[in-house]
Amino acid sequence: MEEKIENREIEKPKEKYLLPVSITVSALIIGGALTYSTNLDGKKNNTGNVYASLQEKVLPPDGVALPARWGDLGIKLVSSGVIDKEKLESIYTARGGLSTSEKKLLERTDNGNLKITPENANFLLNLLWAPGLGNKNEILEKGPMADPRYGGTANFASTGGWTIASGSAMAHYSRHQFVILTPEQQRMVESVSKNIYRPCCDNSVYFPDCNHGMAMLGLLELMASQGVSENEMYKIALQVNSYWFPDTYFAIARLLEKRGIEWDNADPKQIVGYQFSSFSGFQKILEQIEPVNGSNGAGCGV
Repeated sequence: MEEKIENREIEKPKEKYLLPVSITVSALIIGGALTYSTNLDGKKNNTGNVYASLQEKVLPPDGVALPARWGDLGIKLVSSGVIDKEKLESIYTARGGLSTSEKKLLERTDNGNLKITPENANFLLNLLWAPGLGNKNEILEKGPMADPRYGGTANFASTGGWTIASGSAMAHYSRHQFVILTPEQQRMVESVSKNIYRPCCDNSVYFPDCNHGMAMLGLLELMASQGVSENEMYKIALQVNSYWFPDTYFAIARLLEKRGIEWDNADPKQIVGYQFSSFSGFQKILEQIEPVNGSNGAGCGV
């Protein structure tokens, strides 16, 4: 039985979104590796070795297989120009180049399910950003991204920061039918996306104004099209967010442990919700537990 965590100090704002993240900051994401202070290999740091087993629960070192079959989507993203393969490869050259498995996701038609690991989390963030931005979806066309109050769709970090397309990012924004959803699948993606947050801001995936939100939207669409259930989506969202924001979710796991709740027994929908996974929610978490290595949350910077 899943245990609910009491946390009534933060109330999710109704129909209220924050201003978009800086375009400049997001553009740096593509060109640089995300850096976090969490010690993923369990070696001794300022927390000692006492939390090593908890770290492995939050961030399995061998990775997590995702219920999302990639197939030939990489080839479609490249051939359509959403990803300029030369631009992408040039960015990763400074990091030792793309691995064989990463190249396969861009070049082969026979890819199976995606797998996220500590080593490829940044690459998958950039990879999933592409279908999130390029796939035609009403969330992009009629949701908060299209609200003129926020200064125009092209001015978000998730759009202006996508610098590795052929041509402008907006030439591909919601233009391609990579993933076609049934009306019921679309409703599920909209419902789930409104309940998944990321600790770099206070907006849900329904307002994917930064790279993490846009990448998660792409993943949700892919999973929905392949019959993944709503409950499974929340579980996967938590696992993926944990690799993208390891310090954040390790801190949350420590708080749950402090309250006598095992990480494996926590409700994923609640943990990825506003009270825990938004920027504001996580600041409340930090008031209750010392952050790892002095981290005060994850941002959209390098």
